[in-house]
Amino acid sequence: MNGAESLVHTLVKSGVDTCFANPGTSEMHFVAALDRVPGIRCVLGLFEGVVTGAADGYARMADKPAVTLLHCGPGLANGLANLHNARRARSPMVNAVGDQATYHRPLDAPLTADTEGWARPVSCWTRTVTRAADVGRDTAAAVQASMSGARGIASLLLPSDTCWDEGGVVAEPLAPVAPTAADPAALQQAARILRGGEPVLLLIAGRTLRSGPIADAFRIAAATGATVMAPVSNARVERGRGRHAVERIPYPVDSAVKRLAGFKHCILVGAADPVGFFAYPNKPGRMLPPDAGVHVLTRPEEDGPAALAALADLLGAPAAPVTDAAVSRDTPRGQPTSEAVAQAITALLPENSIIVDESVSFGRAFQGGTAGAAPHDWLQLTGGAIGEGLPLATGAAIASPGRRVLSLQADGSGMYTLQALWTQAREKLDVTTVILSNRKYAILLGELAGVGANPGRTALDMMDIGNPDLDWVKMANGMGVEAARAETAEELCDLMRSANGRPGPFVIELMI
Repeated sequence: MNGAESLVHTLVKSGVDTCFANPGTSEMHFVAALDRVPGIRCVLGLFEGVVTGAADGYARMADKPAVTLLHCGPGLANGLANLHNARRARSPMVNAVGDQATYHRPLDAPLTADTEGWARPVSCWTRTVTRAADVGRDTAAAVQASMSGARGIASLLLPSDTCWDEGGVVAEPLAPVAPTAADPAALQQAARILRGGEPVLLLIAGRTLRSGPIADAFRIAAATGATVMAPVSNARVERGRGRHAVERIPYPVDSAVKRLAGFKHCILVGAADPVGFFAYPNKPGRMLPPDAGVHVLTRPEEDGPAALAALADLLGAPAAPVTDAAVSRDTPRGQPTSEAVAQAITALLPENSIIVDESVSFGRAFQGGTAGAAPHDWLQLTGGAIGEGLPLATGAAIASPGRRVLSLQADGSGMYTLQALWTQAREKLDVTTVILSNRKYAILLGELAGVGANPGRTALDMMDIGNPDLDWVKMANGMGVEAARAETAEELCDLMRSANGRPGPFVIELMI
């Protein structure tokens, strides 16, 4: 048995059954082993940013890692932006990165790079294998590391001779380190603060944004008058009709500062002290009032869901019934505004769907406007590196067969990874993509104003992607995906109905 075969056997034993791949020469023995050893579904991406973004989406929905197959340092580098997003989402993932053979590396061949140095900042665990006999052992350790504590990316660097050399040994799976329990003193402190009568923000994040922990947070809120909120960006939120709607902190600094004004305390449950995405002249970096006390109930590596349940019980908080807001099931008409798109989603979303939101500036009404839609999961861009929406939808669909994925995608950021559409066609994935086509980087127009810049023609031209116009219908067709254009809300709804009623991917270019 060679090292590559021990790698695949160990992955399968450790519960890893999906590989997102963009291989090269150094990985050919891994590719061959995937052919010989059954148990892993191989999904080809035409760009490494698709591979890493899809592995992120898969992990968010499957609650376990996929393995990525990347080619040397430059292949890893091509996937770094979405590895950054995955790190912020705390998505479990195993990166298998090929590298120069151990004896070839000193020759400084063209693809030689500081691969481990590039992997380390986005990884919770990094190791370079040096012998075929160690590949299985290190693979089991990588899977364990990806699932332990707060979870994250484990990067396993594989010089090509460690894969082709004989002497591979299949390793037994290693149990992940479970999240630690909340400090009892932190529970008591949180209870005292909540009973104190001052305005309290309960900021929940990570795995506490599933429906059960959310319900416990609203038990606490109903019993104490606290306000439950989530950060601006979240890996996965279970929401929709019959579930408590969690408000997010607004993205704009002025809106966030205004919304958080008056809170005297903030209790963090797997969340961080809320700060702005960027610095702006003469505006604060922290969103909470300067005199607000910040208290940690659980850190990301601790068991936030169990802590919320324990805190609710400590407070004697009864169940808080869900009061669904009255929403119209009518489909919208006329101009396809942000509010109209939200209404269309509410009216037409299939039960148990997955929404992937990279709507950027246009989606301002989507969260509030879809709280009454059918129950669904909501996935967002977590690290701010745009271009993950289409890959996220791809990975989420592979992890969740039988569930429709609705991908809400800004046109500018969609161009970063449009190759994901090809993978959706190849894998016959049930993904409806709505391209929000305004042919500009609209978010950057707002940022120009936010930093106080005074743009002229040159600056404004750099925000314009309408010269020449992008044609998403033709681009989708070229990737093997059926597509159509909508210019009114009625046309959008007709196309959404059609897409939801058929298998496979469909792209709607919505002119906004």
